[in-house]
Amino acid sequence: MTQPTTAPSLLGVFAHPDDESLLAGGVLAQHAASGARTAVVTATWTADSHRATELAEALNVLGAGARRLLGYADARNPASAPDGAVRLVDAPLDEAVGRLVAHIREVQPDIVIGHDALGQLTGHPDHRRAHQITLLAVEAAGLPHLYPDAGEPWQPTALYAATHSQSGVGRLGPLLQSVGKTLLTVPAAYVTATVDVSPWAAVKMEAILAHRSEAARERSLPGLLARLPEPERDEILSTEQFTRLALSPAPGNPHRLVA
Repeated sequence: MTQPTTAPSLLGVFAHPDDESLLAGGVLAQHAASGARTAVVTATWTADSHRATELAEALNVLGAGARRLLGYADARNPASAPDGAVRLVDAPLDEAVGRLVAHIREVQPDIVIGHDALGQLTGHPDHRRAHQITLLAVEAAGLPHLYPDAGEPWQPTALYAATHSQSGVGRLGPLLQSVGKTLLTVPAAYVTATVDVSPWAAVKMEAILAHRSEAARERSLPGLLARLPEPERDEILSTEQFTRLALSPAPGNPHRLVA
């Protein structure tokens, strides 16, 4: 009998509670269903905020373990940090990278998934900052002389940015534009993996709805999705796009730089 293949372990790194479900809920559920380890680090909204409680419920739905929080405030919402924590966009870069390195070394993922450089369609400053921190932390996690107090070095095999191409954005584009939101997409050639997650669309939607405070808002993406007819909603949720950001050396002449 052929043994089932376990998918690579995943660590998602996202700016806000609900980003994990909206951007990578399908692949997180897919890998968890295969028996792979999955986890999520969330950069903003502190442990004493209401959305941290919703995040824990969503991660339970996705099979992504306990919540992991970097402990920073949302750039646009003071309620994200009742304890008065500094905003992610204002945090010292070295400090934020070190906090994330500790999680990477503890989880030891094969693959890390994060935001793209544009900041995911709407260009939220927290998304862009999380992208920058993730790029630095994934490299630093494998270097023993960096952040020596953050655990034993661990180098993930791959880093992927969740993204949206203009050709692949589909119904999601008009949906966001209907409430006056911007639409920042990447060229189709930038996308290196388009994953069919339709078998996990219902799980993904359940995780999105666990973020109740967002689903109750009229202009938020969870709220927009919650009010869509199911066929249209499933069409949006059933595909996830990613760009692989190389970590391993490129093949070719080891004595020259290659393009």
